Amino acid sequence: MKRNYFCLLLLLLTLASCGGQGSELEKSTARLKETKSCPGCEINEADLNGADLVSADLSSAKLNNTNLSSAKLNNANLSGTFLDSAKLDGADLSGANLSGAGLASANLTGANLTGANLSKAYLRGADLSGSILNNANLKDADLSEAKIEGAKLDGANLSGAIMPDGSVKK
Repeated sequence: MKRNYFCLLLLLLTLASCGGQGSELEKSTARLKETKSCPGCEINEADLNGADLVSADLSSAKLNNTNLSSAKLNNANLSGTFLDSAKLDGADLSGANLSGAGLASANLTGANLTGANLSKAYLRGADLSGSILNNANLKDADLSEAKIEGAKLDGANLSGAIMPDGSVKK
């Protein structure tokens, strides 16, 4: 009988000590929203749908499978950031620095990437359908197997880029 009470007490103490702390992901996400700075942080699979991250520093961060749909990321520093399979549909990434970013299989449908720097970005299998890439820098980017139907590419720099069909732009 005493043992049962002891086990119950131990369980309650364990649950109480975990309850108010929140997960590391929740803490990092809250800190990012507050400070707009999280270089090198790891917040994979976070829900940042519609977040205001204008001019945020997320350089070299790990944001794989993160929901950034409709997020405001204009002028953000996302250089070297891992965004594989991230949801960025409808996001505003105008003027953002995504140089060397990993965006394999990312959903960028309808995203605004006007004037964004995507040089050497890895966009293999990404969905850029209906996105706006006017005046974007896609120099040496890998767009192999990417979907670009309906994307606006007026004035975009595609020199050295690997196109969806595997050809390389001169």
